[in-house]
Amino acid sequence: MIQELGKENSIFNQFIAEIRDAEIQKDRMRFRRNMERIGEIMAYEISKRLTYASREVVTPLGESQMMLPEETPILATILRAGLPYHQGFLNYFDGADNAFISAYRRSHKGGDFEIEVEYISCPSIEGRDVILIDPMVATGSSMECVYKSLRAFGTPRHVHIASAIASVQGVNYLRKQLSGNVTIWAGAIDDELTAQAYIVPGLGDAGDLAFGDKDH
Repeated sequence: MIQELGKENSIFNQFIAEIRDAEIQKDRMRFRRNMERIGEIMAYEISKRLTYASREVVTPLGESQMMLPEETPILATILRAGLPYHQGFLNYFDGADNAFISAYRRSHKGGDFEIEVEYISCPSIEGRDVILIDPMVATGSSMECVYKSLRAFGTPRHVHIASAIASVQGVNYLRKQLSGNVTIWAGAIDDELTAQAYIVPGLGDAGDLAFGDKDH
C-alpha cells in the first residue's frame, strides 16, 4: 500500500515546498524544523492505522471511555539525515521505543555503489508496529537493506516506511522486494532519478542541509 500525503491540499505541502526551496534551505534551523513538522504530520496520519482499545479515563468529575492506542510503535531511523525527521515522530509518539541504524553508500569505480550497515541499536520488534524513518527514498536499496537488518530483531506486526520525498523507481522497488505487512508513506513521489541515484526535483542531500557538508 502506498500513501502520498502531498496529493491532498493541506498545510503539509507548505512544509514540503520549503524543504525543497533552494533559498529557504540556506537556513539550516528552518530546514530542520520543517523536517520535524513533516514528521509530526506523518506520525498523526500513521497513528490512524495502529490498533486501539477502549480505556477508562478518570476526570475530576467522572469517567470517560476513550479509544487509545494499545501499544506505541517502534521508531527506527537511518542516521544522520533522519534525525530531525525522527524528532517529529517522537514529539507525537513520545513513549515510543527507538532504533537507530547507520547506513551509507560505498561507492565504486564506474559510479556503482553498495549499501553498508555499520551500526544498529534496536529493541525486539517481534509483533510490534515499526515506523522506518528516512527523509529520502531514492533507489530503495538503502531502505531494503535496513529493513532486512531489522528483521534480525523479530518479525514485526506491520512496517510503515515513512519518507518525505521518494522516487517512483524507489517505491516500485520496495513494493517488489519487501514481504509482509508493509505500507509506504511519502510526502511527495518524484518521477526522475539521476544516474547517480539522486531524486529530481527532490531537494538535495537532506543530511547536509540539516547539519552541514561532510568530507567525502
